[in-house]
Amino acid sequence: MTLSTVKNSLLLGLLAILLSGCASFGKGVAEAFLEKSNAEDTRVCQVKGKPFEGIAPSLAEPKGKTKVLMVHGVGDHLPGYATEFQEKLAKELKLTAKESNYKEIQLMSFSDPDQKLGNLRVTRLQNEDNSKDLWFYELAWSEITRDQKALLAFDNSGEYSFRRAEVNEMLKKFSNDTGPDPIIYFGKSRDLILRSFAQAVCWMSKDSWDQLPEEGRHGCDFSNSLNESFKDDEIFFVSHSLGSRITIDGITRMVSLLEQPEAKTTLRTINKMKREILQNKHVQIFMLSNQLPMLQVGRELPEVTGQKAEYCSVGSPKYNSRMFNETSIIAVSDPNDLLSYAIPHDFSTKYLDSRLCANVTNININIAKVFDAFGIGKIANPMEAHIGYPKDDRVIALIAKGIGNAHTAPLVKERCEWTETTD
Repeated sequence: MTLSTVKNSLLLGLLAILLSGCASFGKGVAEAFLEKSNAEDTRVCQVKGKPFEGIAPSLAEPKGKTKVLMVHGVGDHLPGYATEFQEKLAKELKLTAKESNYKEIQLMSFSDPDQKLGNLRVTRLQNEDNSKDLWFYELAWSEITRDQKALLAFDNSGEYSFRRAEVNEMLKKFSNDTGPDPIIYFGKSRDLILRSFAQAVCWMSKDSWDQLPEEGRHGCDFSNSLNESFKDDEIFFVSHSLGSRITIDGITRMVSLLEQPEAKTTLRTINKMKREILQNKHVQIFMLSNQLPMLQVGRELPEVTGQKAEYCSVGSPKYNSRMFNETSIIAVSDPNDLLSYAIPHDFSTKYLDSRLCANVTNININIAKVFDAFGIGKIANPMEAHIGYPKDDRVIALIAKGIGNAHTAPLVKERCEWTETTD
């Protein structure tokens, strides 16, 4: 009898006992298992790359506002999906006051006013004396893919679902909700989703709370944005799974359009002065459940690769054609998240547009607890490992206060290992 057979036999025997009338024995084993799973938290948190500041320092600046855009991944998301993350982030940053009402903008493109582009919810968070000001933008682009995914609605109906086992039915519903989104994104709807992203960024560039409409369908024109006050604003992106691909593609698309003044887009009206405002920005992108390597497979390369020195070094010949002064990509991945990947050391050179002036920091972190399944082997819940990032206190602390700096959160110092790397 092989070791595997022995383990399977032991498991089956244990399950039989737990499901039998031996309630007291089953209860004791279950309690012991729960005690073991709730023991000291030994989940890994390893950070490798350049130090990063997080959001907190921007809140201490006397000028400008701090602006954070959240971009969701696969699955249908309704407005308000990021509320828990927003509240945990606000607590970590000690932003205890907020506007009584948020702004709810139905996004619209001027080139096709009837086309639905999703929803942008904007919430303003402040501290007690209003000396710190954070605007949180939540982009929900699911409206673009919702009708197309309705094609699979029949599979969730009683006509088919009753034939499945309960757990399989739950997994099938999850698959029908999330599986089509990458396929749809790489089809004709990609341009619509990237337009949705561009509209969100345009609204981020508004310098007055009163410039944001309370509600209704509205389009944003870059020619009326990126004003002088925006140069003091700090912008951050937080994305999840497919949202990371959308964020990178969206920014890269903006770079390309800026290089094509004849393009039919509101970006064509950005003059040299306004572009310089963007080129002096240091942008931080926090990618939760990062999927850039997987979603690069089979795709075309960006227009400009392998030329970081030519675009990003002061005095280099193409320095005035960069998008940002620096783009810090912080890729957060749980190795037990089956859909998440670290970013390899040469990925940014080969597969990211050089004009982003990107550097990469990888965070290897156990979101889901790893436990011993009755001696059969270690296991972690892959679902929790994929969707639990916005709820994890260490992730929140890293986004809020970074690592390798004087204001790093005590939780991160205690629970995370950091290895600094250089370019």
